[in-house]
Amino acid sequence: MKLVVQRVEHASVTVDEKVCGKIGKGFLVLLGIGQEDTEEECKRLCAKLINLRIFSDENGKTNLSLKDVGGELLIISQFTLYADCRKGNRPNFLMAKEPKEAERLYEYFADLCAKEIPVVERGIFGADMKVELLNDGPFTIILE
Repeated sequence: MKLVVQRVEHASVTVDEKVCGKIGKGFLVLLGIGQEDTEEECKRLCAKLINLRIFSDENGKTNLSLKDVGGELLIISQFTLYADCRKGNRPNFLMAKEPKEAERLYEYFADLCAKEIPVVERGIFGADMKVELLNDGPFTIILE
């Protein structure tokens, strides 16, 4: 799995001109699921994500987690994180998990997060999504 985690002031995702997910302060997460990924990997990265300490404490140090600040999550499926561009100019996505199983793991991951974080919004798997965000920092982390 690959997660691109962006600390945001707010973010939203729109499909067919209708907002389907919207958060305030928290993380926008682009989630890519690879061929080898399992439910165990979902559990490991969910725990890492929700405990990631990248919010500032009263001393200005990045010492607080999403849970500590009452942050929210917007999770967007992003198979293009598995693009292989080593040969030619057209990326291939052979390392991404097939769509049916990727969607199952995407939903499983989001459900795991929702057990720990009160507000977890999602995009629509496989849809043409428009994502808007206001980066905070910007602060972007890649988890694998």
